[in-house]
Amino acid sequence: MSEQKLGLIGAMSISVGGMIGGGVYAVLGVVVLQAGAASWLAFTGACLISMGASYSYIKLNQISGKKGGSVTQIEAFTGRSTLAGMIGWTLLFGYVGAMAMYAFAFGGFTVELLHAAGLSEAESVFAIPIQPLISVGAIALFVGLVTAGTQVTGWVETALAATKTVIILGFGIWGFAYGFGTFGFDPVSPIQFGFEELATPIPIVIAIAISFVSFQGWQLLVYDQESIRNPERTVPIAIYASILLTIILDGMIAILVFSYASIDQIVANPEVAVAFAAETFIGPVGFFIIAVSALLSTGSAILGTLFSSAHFAKGMIRAGLLPDRAGNTDVGGAPPRTTVILGVLTAVLVLIGGLEGIISFGSLMFMVVFGAMSFLAFQQRHRDDVNPIPPLVGLIGSFGAFPILIWNMYTNEPAVFVTVVVTAVAVFAVESLYFGRETIWAGVEQSGRGLADFAADRQANTDPGSAEEASND
Repeated sequence: MSEQKLGLIGAMSISVGGMIGGGVYAVLGVVVLQAGAASWLAFTGACLISMGASYSYIKLNQISGKKGGSVTQIEAFTGRSTLAGMIGWTLLFGYVGAMAMYAFAFGGFTVELLHAAGLSEAESVFAIPIQPLISVGAIALFVGLVTAGTQVTGWVETALAATKTVIILGFGIWGFAYGFGTFGFDPVSPIQFGFEELATPIPIVIAIAISFVSFQGWQLLVYDQESIRNPERTVPIAIYASILLTIILDGMIAILVFSYASIDQIVANPEVAVAFAAETFIGPVGFFIIAVSALLSTGSAILGTLFSSAHFAKGMIRAGLLPDRAGNTDVGGAPPRTTVILGVLTAVLVLIGGLEGIISFGSLMFMVVFGAMSFLAFQQRHRDDVNPIPPLVGLIGSFGAFPILIWNMYTNEPAVFVTVVVTAVAVFAVESLYFGRETIWAGVEQSGRGLADFAADRQANTDPGSAEEASND
């Protein structure tokens, strides 16, 4: 993400950073409340679906010979720029949902740190909840960093990604050592793996659908291929390796959170669940370390996603798939106006939606995009170098999870259901209006000409001279 091209480790750090920021520090508590001790199985299932989708992206890049993500490949294989544009808009709103999720978690951990340090017990400022205010402030900070230039962005992102990965890996190893009584530890409760939860798989399936948004970080590599050395070789390895590493890290942390954080704590603050678990077997220092790691993690996830989505939007503006007023494509790096627009949309979503609503909205957007790309790759199964199984997994998993998530919100979270559905419908309505604007405008012009002709005929029929001529006849 800096001017110097990234190697394999750098590319993996970006991919893993986005997925850990979403999985461990934002979605985890919500998933644990749904799937219980089997949360690690839910994360694993979502990762495998993501793996199928990532295989589809990689194969479509190889077959088409064009580097790029959903918009590039859909246009290359279908020739339908409107369809590609609508998928691109959906993906952009998915990124907005992901950034809102990261920002919400950033605000939650900041509030808990302030409370733990005794610096503030306030829950609101001037009757406005303090958590969303902090989240919006974080968004503004990272918008400023992205507009400052790619070199600043790349340096900060690399530092944050490396730090948080080391911390969360150390936390996982320490937690399991504690749970199994290694090094003389005397655990307060045994580690629970939740295999008995397989007897009732529906909560696990619902949890897979809920956690979908947290496993899209690898997509950033598809759109940043120009900044990666030897992308034809590096990108596939980095994507697959980062997904496998995320399965291990998310699975470890999910097991530890259910084993050591109380349900009351998770219900009250699901985005801070991992810090509560750390406090159980490490103490206040553990809570502080994990909370700081969470700020680094969610912060780097906001930064990386904002940077890449702004560049993605820049390409869409050049292709005529976004309005020219959305940003200046002649500037180097991310267009400032585009970055600000994405930041404002993210802030609005943070302010109007709770954590569950934001997660569900983002998951629905990515289900559509992942499913479309998997379907496109599955259509190429006749090729010798395309294995049909991974795209089929991505296809069934993505489109199968969509109605499951809708059903779960409708039956168990009606308020979230209304918020998410109204927001999603508004997004698709705006997309349809934008890409159908020429047809709509042509219809308006045709209607206008018809009204003008009607008025002219009516005027002619009521003209006094015409009436006199008619009477003389």
